[in-house]
Amino acid sequence: MKTIEEATYPITDYQDRPAEELFDRIVEAKKTLGSQVLILGHNYQRDDVIVHADLRGDSLLLSKLAAERSEFPNVVFCGVHFMAETADILSQSNQTVILPDLAAGCSMADMAAIEQVDECWDALSLFMPVDEVVTPVVYVNSAADLKAFCGEHGGITCTSSNAKVVMEWAWSRREKILFFPDEHLGRNVANKMGFPKDEMIVWDPFKTNGGNTPEAIHKAKLILWKGHCSVHQMFQPLHVDYFRKQYPGIQVIVHPECHEDVVNKADFVGSTEFIIQTVSKAPAGTSWVVGTELNLVNRLKAEQTEKQVFFLSPMVCRCATMFRIDAAHMCWSMENLAQGQVVNQISVPDDEKVLAKVALDRMMALS
Repeated sequence: MKTIEEATYPITDYQDRPAEELFDRIVEAKKTLGSQVLILGHNYQRDDVIVHADLRGDSLLLSKLAAERSEFPNVVFCGVHFMAETADILSQSNQTVILPDLAAGCSMADMAAIEQVDECWDALSLFMPVDEVVTPVVYVNSAADLKAFCGEHGGITCTSSNAKVVMEWAWSRREKILFFPDEHLGRNVANKMGFPKDEMIVWDPFKTNGGNTPEAIHKAKLILWKGHCSVHQMFQPLHVDYFRKQYPGIQVIVHPECHEDVVNKADFVGSTEFIIQTVSKAPAGTSWVVGTELNLVNRLKAEQTEKQVFFLSPMVCRCATMFRIDAAHMCWSMENLAQGQVVNQISVPDDEKVLAKVALDRMMALS
């Protein structure tokens, strides 16, 4: 197998090519590859890429579906790095996972590095027998080594859809939960469960003991990592107030990665798939304002023409790292694959893969 530098076609040959040309070449490469490739498109992906996807959805669903289709030896994941890692963890031994642009990362996932989580675990161990008292719960929007950490320490992964069930499971086993990397998802789910606010603390990895007193650490039943999604963090309560004033009767639906002040003002809260299904099944003539990534909202607006669909923020809230997967990189990876060259393969180390799958399997057993 050739390295990226030795690829049949260099990426520079694709930059600044006309959109129509890239579209036609991707279609031709896909036709040439046939059953040799399965293209996954995340819901937040740009239109000129997701149009080529065989499957669309959230990251975990796409990873599971790809693993169930072992007849496709190559999986091109049009998403971000942690998504491709999850696909590799769950994939069959004959499958190769490709990420068209390795620069497509996730700012929230990057807010919890494995070294920081290890340091947090060690710090907590000074106050309690941590492996007996704390269950680590990691959002699937995280690196493979964090999933492996949870697998090793009796922990589990969660999604925005099943976080409540996962947290109930975790508390049934141990007294406390360390929830990372998104504090908003953890807090919003705990709020919905009626969990006492004075038993939640935020762990800042850049401060001693996460910025907490020993008393607060002992009292806390939920330790929330100081991390957030840069897209969902942009939505503000005043945005909700504006739309309610301008469009009486409008329904507000947001993602649980939003700040609790936004979530508390919304009519509906749920995952991207929940948002898509709720708006799609709503009666014609209804009005919606949606608090999630811009590409998804624009797609809903284009598809649900019998309804009014608005984007919650006046600012552009696009997943900038997801946006790195463009038609040029997709065409580059597909045409190289058609020539027998794999570029940008995502391969999780075997030891991490085993432990990460333990954490994922625990979650999927609950779901």
